[in-house]
Amino acid sequence: MDKWLNFGVLQTSKLAYQLTKPMLFAKSAQEAHKAILRVLVRLDASSIAQVAIRQLYQATFKPHPVTVGGVDLPHPFILAAGFVKGHGFESEHDALIAGRHHNIIPGWRTMPNLVGVVEFGSFTRHPRMGNDGVVIWRDIETHSTQNRVGLKNPGAVGASAFLAGRKADLPTVFGINIAPSPGVDDLEQEKSDILDSISAFITRGVRPAWFTLNLSCPNTEDDPSSHQTEAKTRMLCRAIQDLLAHETNNTIPLWVKISPTLSDVQYRVLMRVFADEGVSAVIATNTIPLPTPDNPSVMAGVGGGKLHDHAVRVAGLLMDEKRTYGYLVDVIGCGGIQDPISYQHFRQHGIVVAQYWSGMIFKSPLMAGTILAELEHNA
Repeated sequence: MDKWLNFGVLQTSKLAYQLTKPMLFAKSAQEAHKAILRVLVRLDASSIAQVAIRQLYQATFKPHPVTVGGVDLPHPFILAAGFVKGHGFESEHDALIAGRHHNIIPGWRTMPNLVGVVEFGSFTRHPRMGNDGVVIWRDIETHSTQNRVGLKNPGAVGASAFLAGRKADLPTVFGINIAPSPGVDDLEQEKSDILDSISAFITRGVRPAWFTLNLSCPNTEDDPSSHQTEAKTRMLCRAIQDLLAHETNNTIPLWVKISPTLSDVQYRVLMRVFADEGVSAVIATNTIPLPTPDNPSVMAGVGGGKLHDHAVRVAGLLMDEKRTYGYLVDVIGCGGIQDPISYQHFRQHGIVVAQYWSGMIFKSPLMAGTILAELEHNA
C-alpha cells in the first residue's frame, strides 16, 4: 500500500510541475533562475513552509540507504553543487555583513528538506561577483542547461559564517564543494586558498559529511588552468588530506570532481593519484564546455542531455580502472540523469550513486524520488 501511495504522490507532484512549467519556461532561463531564487528565500524564512516541505519529502522519498565515498546516504541521489551556492559579493566584509541580516545562500534550508542530500557550493576562498550579462541558457529539445555564471558565490568565509549561524537547521548529511580561485597562478597560493576555504567551515563548526575539491573549475575550455594534471592534483589532494587528518581526525572524507573532456590517459593517471592519496570518491563529471547560443566564440558549461553520453563514458572508464587495479575510490555519476533509463546508463557500469541538476529543471524538483519510485514500481 505504501508503495502505491508513494508512487501516486510522486505522479501527482510530477503532473503539478508539468502544469506550472510553461509559466516558468515563458521566462528566459536566467530570469526563471532568479525567480526560483526569490521563492527559495521566502521558503527558507518560513518554518511553516519547511514543515510542509519535509512532509512532502517523506511522502515521496522512500529510504534507499547506500554508502559511497565513506558517507552513508538516505538514498542514491545528490543535488549537485551549483544550485545552492549563494550570491556574489565584492568583498568578504560585504558578504559577512549581508549574511548577518539577509539570506545570502537561497535554498540552504529548503532544498535539503525537499530533496534530501545536497552539495553546497562551489565556494572559493574569496567572494566572486561572477560574470555580467546573460550567463544562463536552456535547450528544451535536449533537456540541457548552460551557464557561465563564473563561480559567483559569497566566498568560503562568508558562506561558512552564514551557515554557522544556522547550524540548528542544517541537514544531517550534506557536502561542501570547494573550487580553486580563478586567476591564481602561484601553486602555493592556490593550495593555501583551498586549505583556508576548508578550514573556514571546520573552524566555525560547519562539518559536512564530505568535502569535494572541484578540480574541474573553471570549465569554459578543456582544463584551461591545468588543474587536473598529475602533479597538481597529487599536491592538492595530499595537502587537503593532511588538513582533514589534523583538523577532523580523518572523519570527513575527500571527494574530487573532474571534467568530461580530458584524455583517457589523463583519467587513468588521475584515478591512480586519487587512490594513492586516499580520495574516497570521484564525481564524473562536471559540465562540458560548448559555445554559447549568443556568441559562438564564448564557451560555457553545459549540463543535462548534451553532457550525458560524455559523463557516462568517463564514469565507465573510471569504474574499469577501479576494478582492474582494485582502487578503493568510489565513482559517482553526474551528467544528464533525468529518468530511470538515463540513471540505468550509469548503473550498468556498477555506479549506484549519482548527482543531478538539470533534470530537476526539466522534469520536477522531485525527479530523484520519481526515479526511485518508478524503479521500485516496475521491479
